[in-house]
Parts: sequence; structure tokens; C-alpha cells
Amino acid sequence: MIHVQKISFDDACQIFTGGTPSRTNPEYFGGGVPWVKITDMLQGVITKTDETLSTKGLENSSAKVLPKGTVLISIFATIGRTAILGIEAATNQAIAGVIPRDKTRLDPDYLRYYLDSMHGKLNREARGVAQPNINQGILKALEIPLPPLAEQRRIVDLLSRAEGIINLRKEAEKKATELIPALFIDMFGDPVTNPKKWPMVKFDSFGTCRLGKMLDKKRQLGNSLKPYLRNINVQWDRIDVHDLLEMDFSLEEQKKFSVSDGDVLICEGGDIGRAAIWSSQINECYYQKALHKLTPNLGIVRPDYVVWLMWHLSKRHAFGSSSHATIAHLTGIQLKNLIVPLPPIDSLLTFEKHVDQAHSLRRQQSEATILANDNFETILSRTFSSL
Repeated sequence: MIHVQKISFDDACQIFTGGTPSRTNPEYFGGGVPWVKITDMLQGVITKTDETLSTKGLENSSAKVLPKGTVLISIFATIGRTAILGIEAATNQAIAGVIPRDKTRLDPDYLRYYLDSMHGKLNREARGVAQPNINQGILKALEIPLPPLAEQRRIVDLLSRAEGIINLRKEAEKKATELIPALFIDMFGDPVTNPKKWPMVKFDSFGTCRLGKMLDKKRQLGNSLKPYLRNINVQWDRIDVHDLLEMDFSLEEQKKFSVSDGDVLICEGGDIGRAAIWSSQINECYYQKALHKLTPNLGIVRPDYVVWLMWHLSKRHAFGSSSHATIAHLTGIQLKNLIVPLPPIDSLLTFEKHVDQAHSLRRQQSEATILANDNFETILSRTFSSL
């Protein structure tokens, strides 16, 4: 039987918190010191960061350079996300760096998986405050089950294999997502340069296009409230109906600003041109000023073509004047006067079929990722609950 010692986190590890220099001084940023934020931790093993600090930035903050191999854990807002430094780096104040005091007794990778197993507990500890957070005291109060080093490495090997399956599934999901924009280019070419010489038409020839209406917040009370879409609800190729707001629409407004199956919603600001197709996720819904609604003439154009046309134009910053200048908002006039390629309808129908197949593949990969993640969580929980 394997002997498992329990050791306090404080006895087993050193804990270092990070810091952020003043944003008002540009000399503190852009130097040679990688600086980790929570978004950088999605890499798992961190080999690069979005931002860097200068030596002055380090000297004028509580940030400190941590060695390669340091285990990182987020302690503010997003609680319990972990990663390992693959480089020397500093962190901001939302991340703690954890280093085993004796690596011959505690393997850093084992430590990371142990912290992953504590995710639920740490989030419960963080509740009850406006901005969820955990402090060093909460970490220090944890007890780490400490089997022999060989057993720790066996556990790491098991969990890393399970985690590797998740990563493979995520990569497959990513590739499935990339299929559609690549297929668009293959079938239709770059819509800005139009190498396939399709006829160029005004966008308003695609169908009926209407910009939404600024809604009066005083009308958010009443007995006939209706859900409506905002800019934030329209993501690329996906409409999120969670967190819909409600408003009292008049009968005339309901006729003008309702959405129906096959309508394309297009963002007029923010991520300009971001578009998705409405497919009756709920029975009744409307839209507001931040969105254009195109009701396509299905004998001329298909909704999927419009969405991915907008995607490519957005990535090329091709909205605005005839010279494709970048703009802050896509007005109704600018959208209607946009000159775009229009391939023949049979090509658009073929593209639509391929998009449906790609969506099906993406759903399968997403479900496989969820299953792989559930399996990992089960193995993780069983592993540490049995020690």
C-alpha cells in the first residue's frame, strides 16, 4: 500500500503574487519581460504573452520575474485556472505563482493537477464578495496529499494523457471551425479583389435591409414585454439568446423589427459587420438599433453566403467608402451601397450544403470535446479523492 502524507500548502510551496505597473506611464510596458495575464493562461504551458514589461515597470510595481516551471493559478475574477511557465515571466495581480520548496518531494506538474482538483473548493471559498477572489491565506490552508515522487509522476502521466485527448479534440474542433471560411475562398475567391470576376452588385440588391431602432429604456416595464437582440447577442455565425433584454414594442414596431427564419443580423458597430442567421431559437424576437436585419431574396442570394461574405470583408477591414476605409459604424446607407460580388445561385446553394455539413462536423467535435473534458474531470476527482 502506498503511503500518502498530508502536508500543508504553506509548508510545501512558496507563493508569489504579481502586480501591474501604472498604465499612465508607457515606459513601464513593451520591454523584454513577458507579463502573464489570465487570458495568456489558456496556453496551458505559457511560452509567450500578449504584453511585456520593461525593467522600470518591474521596479515600479509588485510584479516579479518567476522561473520557468512555476505553477500559476488565477486568484481574482476567474478563480482556479492553472498553467505552467515555459519561460521566465512576471504576472499581474490576478495570478499567483507557486513553486515547490523541494522538487524531490513535490512534482510541479502533480501540484498543478492537485490545484485543478481544488477548483470547486476554491470557487466556493471565493463566493460572497463583489469580485470573487482568493487570498494567500486560503491557498496556505490547503492540504496536499503527498505520495512518493514515483507515484506522483504516474498520476501526472495518467492525467496528462487524459488532458492530451481534450487538446486533440479542441484542435479538431478548431479545424472544423476553420473549414467554412476556407471553403468560401476556395469557391468564391477574395470578395475584395474578386479574382473570379463575379458580377459586382450593391448589397441592397440581396433583399430588404433595415437598421433597428433606438429603444426607450422607460418601456422596459409593462405587461407585453418582448425579447430583443442586441449587438452582443450576435456572434460570428451564431446567435446567443441567453441574457436577452425585453421591451414593450408597439404593434407597428413589431411588424418592422421582428426577426424571422433566415434573416441575417449584422452588427453596425463594435466588431463591424459581424453577422449570423436567425433560425427561430425562440418563438418571438425583435432587434434594436445596433443591428441591421437583411431579409434575403432567396432566389438571388443565400443567408450563409451573406454571413461569410461579411466575415471576409470584416477581416479585410473592407467596410466604409469605396476605398475600403475603416469606419466606426456601418450605417444603413453604407451597407446598402456596399459593392460586393454575387456568384450564381447554384454555387450559393452548393456552398450552403457544405456549410450545413461543416456545422454538423463542428457539433460532433464540440460534443466530443465536452465528453473528453468530462472524462478528465472524473479521473481527476477520483485520483485525488482516493489519496
